[in-house]
Amino acid sequence: MPNITPEYQNIFAGLDVGQKERLYEEMSAFFSDNKRELFDRLVQNRTRHIAVVLEDVYQSHNASAVLRSCDCFGVQDVHVVENHNAFNPADDVAVGSSKWVDYYKHPSILETYDTLRARGYRIVATLPHEQDSLINDLDIRQPIALVFGTELTGLSQEAIDHADAYVKIPMYGFTESFNISVCAALSLFSLTERMRATPSIHWQLTPDEQVTLKLFWSMQVVRDGRKVMEQLKNSLPIEKKVLSL
Repeated sequence: MPNITPEYQNIFAGLDVGQKERLYEEMSAFFSDNKRELFDRLVQNRTRHIAVVLEDVYQSHNASAVLRSCDCFGVQDVHVVENHNAFNPADDVAVGSSKWVDYYKHPSILETYDTLRARGYRIVATLPHEQDSLINDLDIRQPIALVFGTELTGLSQEAIDHADAYVKIPMYGFTESFNISVCAALSLFSLTERMRATPSIHWQLTPDEQVTLKLFWSMQVVRDGRKVMEQLKNSLPIEKKVLSL
């Protein structure tokens, strides 16, 4: 989806689950039954138990590949810090994944960490030489924000110093590190597989989060989707709780 600004994030604020479900029923008339079945199925596997943080990634190929991996493994949220480099996913690599994954831009790594900690996340920095934990041994009972750094120099010292834990992927060759997109894909595969296999982890989105996400997805597949959504909201008997898009 587009960069999730506060204004965009809050467009369904004030609506309860039932109102959102009704709005989704109306919106789904504008796309195929197959697309609706796909949304209903895939939203069941979406998670915010694991989030990704990208600090200063400057190659569009890598940025796009990380978004694609997040989509493939059901990770919904990506947080982007643009210290020096703009975050510009390349559509030919992302293969449309930017439509389905939420990404949020932050002005600094510390502001990002503060935001995530306020939401209950443990900040885990990926560092190839740290001895703290291997990816397969990382404790995932608490929600985790996995932090990846820029291609050449890795994470900033500030990002490292203020992390809660450190993790690495084992390597057995001459090369000292994986490409960032490969590192992200391997990490997300390991963590999401263990997450889904652990019954005590409530990793799925809440019913409210699921229908909200389907509303956002709907706007991506309908021409002038946001305008159509606004018209539908104004035509439904949804009191004064409805906010303007």
